[in-house]
Amino acid sequence: MGNSASVKMNDKRRWQSESAMSPAPPAHCNKTGVPFSAVKQSQATSGGKCTYSEMERDRIGLWGSGDGQPTSGLSGLDHLKHPGLNKGMAFTIEERQLLGIHGLLPPRVKTQEEQVELCKLSIDRYENPLNKYIYLMGLLDRNEHLFYRFVADNVAEMMPIVYTPTVGLACQKFGLVYRRPRGLFITIHDKGHVYDVLKNWPETDVRAIVVTDGERILGLGDLGACGMGIPVGKLALYTALGGIKPHQCLPITIDVGTNTQSMLDDPLYIGLRQRRVRGPDYDELLDEFMRAVVRRYGQNCLVQFEDFGNANAFRLLEKYRNKYCTFNDDIQGTAAVAVAGLLASLRLTQKRLSDNVIVFQGAGEAALGIAELCVMAMKGEGTPEQEARCRIWMVDSKGLIVKNRPEGGLNVHKERFAQDHAPVRTLAEVVEVARPSVLIGAAAIGGAFTPEILRKMANFNEKPVIFALSNPTSKAECTAEEAYSNTDDRAIFASGSPFPEYRSKSGALFRPGQGNNSYIFPGLALGIICAGILDISDDFMLLAAEALAEIVSDDDLAYGSLYPPLHMIKDCSVKIAKKIVEHAYNTGKASVQPQPLDTEEFIRAQMYSVEYGAALPPAYPWPDNQPRVAII
Repeated sequence: MGNSASVKMNDKRRWQSESAMSPAPPAHCNKTGVPFSAVKQSQATSGGKCTYSEMERDRIGLWGSGDGQPTSGLSGLDHLKHPGLNKGMAFTIEERQLLGIHGLLPPRVKTQEEQVELCKLSIDRYENPLNKYIYLMGLLDRNEHLFYRFVADNVAEMMPIVYTPTVGLACQKFGLVYRRPRGLFITIHDKGHVYDVLKNWPETDVRAIVVTDGERILGLGDLGACGMGIPVGKLALYTALGGIKPHQCLPITIDVGTNTQSMLDDPLYIGLRQRRVRGPDYDELLDEFMRAVVRRYGQNCLVQFEDFGNANAFRLLEKYRNKYCTFNDDIQGTAAVAVAGLLASLRLTQKRLSDNVIVFQGAGEAALGIAELCVMAMKGEGTPEQEARCRIWMVDSKGLIVKNRPEGGLNVHKERFAQDHAPVRTLAEVVEVARPSVLIGAAAIGGAFTPEILRKMANFNEKPVIFALSNPTSKAECTAEEAYSNTDDRAIFASGSPFPEYRSKSGALFRPGQGNNSYIFPGLALGIICAGILDISDDFMLLAAEALAEIVSDDDLAYGSLYPPLHMIKDCSVKIAKKIVEHAYNTGKASVQPQPLDTEEFIRAQMYSVEYGAALPPAYPWPDNQPRVAII
């Protein structure tokens, strides 16, 4: 019996050590004590439909903010193999001896600072950005604390690798770079069993999910299951830039197929080899997914939708926004960061937002999201809604969006911005007619802002505002150099992808700001989690935009940057989260009670520390004057 128990314990520890994600194994029975096999059997006989009660929850209320890692069942090898526990050569000699790993590491003890320097030397050896990405993902798989410390200390250099633009290349080559599980794949074939798949994720204290169906990955199109690189990269930034604990983050890809033939023909493609499923089956899968998330992780688990196709993105946002804790970063996050840049630009142009005429190249998720938040901001300045909408001109693939357009192509979202004007076919013609002061590109059409268009903007405005927001860099509407050189260095420029510094003919130095969503979503998510917000309305998005604009300093503006330096992004996240939390309590949307006396201190107390903790549990003395019992 003892040997059997020992074998079982060793097997359990072996499972924990070799887990690709976390050592906490899932339970084997539901809360009623019914074996899951019986539940699966009942679902299998019900025609694939979900039959569990929607009233049942695995989690009710708010849990504590601990790391979720018990120390009682861990071996010394677990500390070496588990990325959340591993410290590499930073284990002290005492820790090595007491954990039974002495001799398994070289005798030298390193500091984390020395390890960070080694990481810098190692990654600099690679010239190919994809190889840098593979190195960083390998580091994340080995040593979480070191990965997040390295990224946090080198944000400007590492963010283009962890996320856009390199993550786009990683998604295209995901079958080549995939090494080990870093998230969940839920397929159309799992319909009726989504909750069972969620239970396979070893962590139960999940606070934030980023989910994609891979249909519109950046500006690259339908990459299907290879889109998993986006949720993984996004949640890595949740932790590195927002301090959300890694074990509380869950990347998910909904695989319903892909319509990209090159993916289906690729022998390295990792997803379902079928055309994309649409219609009722797709909707039922997404509905079941949202219910399963609530059942497993609670009503206040944040679900961020990422890189869904335009039609589904708007439709799902409207469907779920008042029922679940959810937002769409492509629509709302992009809107917040773009509006933050516009609000900061007002300090240079000395205008109100309502005084501008804005032309959009594109009328998809990002453009419509920005436009709607601009309307909300203009209304806050006292401008009537219809007047605000009339100041926004949108151009899609069929030309200017106008009422009763002969070419059609309008939906309910576009119709809200339809101008009472004759059809205009090209962007250049729209710029000539509208004479905008702000030009925003969000259609992933590289080079759309031609020198001719940029020169027109300079003719119409003393300080034209040019936002080339499309990703990756190859899809940018123009470069920073093109924007400055074609406007006599008078442009106020921001982009979605990073561009190098630019020196004008007069010798002035410009540091173009990157309107990266990473300025918004980590702080937004941190505030949502800290306050326990159950539904996310647009006032939180505008508040985040205003908070970010306030952080931009006069020195930033003097260098032509509408955003703070990237190395400040973690402090930006805390300040945005503070605004979110305070607004949540003021509007009665916070479920965490009581309200903290010091909001910022409370937020920082919940954040993940990149520093190594002690590998050994605390030891403390007990009194030795206890009564002694004589042994007979």
